[in-house]
Amino acid sequence: MVVLDPVKPGGPYEVMAQQILGRKNFTLRIHDVLFGDVWLCSGQSNMQMTVSQIFNATSELSNTAAYQSVRILSVSLTQAQQELEDLAKVDLQWSKPTLENLGHGNFTYMSALCWLFGRYLHDTLRYPVGLISSSWAGTPIEAWSSERSLKACGVPRQGFMPSDLETGPSEYSVLWNAMIHPFHNMTLKGVIWYQGESNVNFNRDLYNCTFPALIEDWRQTFHDGSQGQTERFFPFGFVQLSSYLSGATPNDGLPEIRWHQTADFGYVPNPRMPSTFMAVAMDLCDRNSPFGSAHPRDKQTVAYRLHLGARAVAYGAKLTFQGPLPQKIELLGDMGLLNLTYSQPIQVQRHNKIFEISCCSDHQCKWLPAPMDTFSTQTLALNVKSCHDSLVAVRYAWATWPCEYKQCPLYHPTSALPAPPFTAFITNQIPGYCSKVAK
Repeated sequence: MVVLDPVKPGGPYEVMAQQILGRKNFTLRIHDVLFGDVWLCSGQSNMQMTVSQIFNATSELSNTAAYQSVRILSVSLTQAQQELEDLAKVDLQWSKPTLENLGHGNFTYMSALCWLFGRYLHDTLRYPVGLISSSWAGTPIEAWSSERSLKACGVPRQGFMPSDLETGPSEYSVLWNAMIHPFHNMTLKGVIWYQGESNVNFNRDLYNCTFPALIEDWRQTFHDGSQGQTERFFPFGFVQLSSYLSGATPNDGLPEIRWHQTADFGYVPNPRMPSTFMAVAMDLCDRNSPFGSAHPRDKQTVAYRLHLGARAVAYGAKLTFQGPLPQKIELLGDMGLLNLTYSQPIQVQRHNKIFEISCCSDHQCKWLPAPMDTFSTQTLALNVKSCHDSLVAVRYAWATWPCEYKQCPLYHPTSALPAPPFTAFITNQIPGYCSKVAK
C-alpha cells in the first residue's frame, strides 16, 4: 500500500503513478483529483433515505451545480462472513453530485443526510469534502460490529430479531465485514451514524455497551489501517433517534435506546464516548411521511444539527452544538418544588406532562407528571406536590413521541437546539444521571 503525505485541501490535480518492470514502463494517470476531508456515513434506513424522499426535494436537487467540490461514493448492499480488504461492489463510484445520482430512487444510491451534512460542511470549510454512503435499512448494530467489539460487550451468540422488525440482514458482523472494513486503509476525517431503531426490541439493554464499543473498534481499525493518518479518536457523530408511532407507551423501548445512545450519560462527548457529537431529533417527527412515521422527511434540520457538532468537535469551532441539560437539581421540599438549573440559557414553552417524577413508597414506585411552575432564563421549577412519599428521580421527554414538530418545551434560545431527554436520580444537588430508575 502506498500512503501519500498529507496534501493541503484543494484541486483539481492530476495524480500519476509509475512502475518500471524490466524494460516496460507502466503509467497510470488519475484526473480531476481533489484533496480534502472524507466523511463516512453509515446506519440503517434513515441514513439510507435519498434526496428524492425528503422535504423540498426538487429545490435540493436543483442546487447540485454549486457543490462540485463535494464528491460522493455509494456502497452496494453486500454481506460477507469474513473481513474484506476491498469492496465487492459499489452503486456509485466517486462522482460529482448530479440530479440523477442524488435523486436516484428510494433508499438507493446516495444518502440524503450524508449529502446535506457534507454540503453544510463545505459551506463552512470552503474546501473539498468527500462523502461515503454505506448503509442498509432495518439492520441492527450487531451487523455493523466486528466480532471483537461484540465479544467485549458479552453479546449472546447469534440472536434473532423479532420478525416484524426484519427488513435487512441481522447476522452478526456481516455488514462490518463487507461494507465498512474495506475502507480501513482510507484516511478519514470522521463518521456520522444514524441507527438504533432495529435495536429498540433487540439487545436493547446492551446498546449502552455495543455502541461505544463499535465506535472504539472502528477508530482503532481505521487508525491502524491508515498507518496512523486517520486520527486515533476521530470525530464520530450520530443522530439520537426521532419519534414514531404517536401514542405509544413510554416503556416501548425508544426512550431507553435514546438514553443508551449516550452510554447512559444523556450527553456527549462523555468519558465513555470522547470526541463524539449528537443531533437530537425527537422533535422532528413526521406522522404524515409516506415512508412511515419512522422515516421523517426533514433531514435538513438533522444534517444542520450534526454539522454544528462536527464544526465544534472535529474543527474546533467555538459554538453551541448541543441543547441545555440540568447541571444542578435541588429539592425544595417545604415549597413542594424541584428546582432545575441548566448549563445554558433555556427557552421555555409551558408543558404539564413532559417532566415526570418517580415517587416511591415502601412497596412501589410510580411516575407522576410534574407540571412546570416558574422559570427564568436558566432555571426551571417543577411542582412536585403530587408526591406524598419519597421523591427519587426526575425525567424529561421520556416518551416515544414527546412533542410535535419543533414544539418541544425546552430549546436553547439562539441556536434553537432542543434539550435532550434525560433521567436522573435526585440524590443531591448534582444530578446523578441514571438508566434504570423506577418503572
